Amino acid sequence: METVASPAAFGLTFRDATDADVDTLVALVESAYRGDSSRAGWTTEADILEGQRTDPDGVRAVVESPDSRLLTVERDGEIVACCQLEHRGAHAYFGMFAVSPALQGAGLGKVIIAEAERQARASWDVREMHMTVISVRDDLIAWYERRGYRRTGRMTPFPYGDERFGIPQRDDLQFELLVKELV
Repeated sequence: METVASPAAFGLTFRDATDADVDTLVALVESAYRGDSSRAGWTTEADILEGQRTDPDGVRAVVESPDSRLLTVERDGEIVACCQLEHRGAHAYFGMFAVSPALQGAGLGKVIIAEAERQARASWDVREMHMTVISVRDDLIAWYERRGYRRTGRMTPFPYGDERFGIPQRDDLQFELLVKELV
C-alpha cells in the first residue's frame, strides 16, 4: 500500500470554497485542462477538447449545493488546487479535480485525493468514491488506478453539442465510471 504524505508536509490547507473563490477556481480548472497553459502540466485535455472546461455558473452551483463541497486547497495563502465532493447516498462523487499545472508531478495530487477521501468518509460515512474520467485519458486513468480506483467499464456519453463542457476534437469521447472502496 502506498504511503501518502500529510497535507501539512506540503504546507497545504483545505477549506470549503465560497462565492468569493469562484473566479479564481474557474481560472485554476481552465489552466489545468484547457489551452496552452495546461500543457505545463500532465493533466491537459487540450488535444481532445477545446473551449471551456467549466464556467462561473457551474462552479457556483457546486459551491452552493447542499449535497456538495468544493474543497479549496491553499499553500501560502494561494489557491493551488481544488476538488468537488458530492454526497450521493451510499457513495461520494469526486470531480472538478485541478492542480495548478506548475505544481503537477510533485505529489500534491496524491495528498489531495487522499484527504478528499478522508473527508468524504468523515462527513458522510460513505464506503465508496465514484468518479468519471474521459475514457481515452489512459495516463490519467492509470494514475487513478495507482490510487486504488478500478475501472468499471460503465460508460456514459460525452455531451456533444453542449459547449459548456468543451468542443470535442474527436468523435469517440465518453466517460468511464471509476470506483474505489473506502476503508
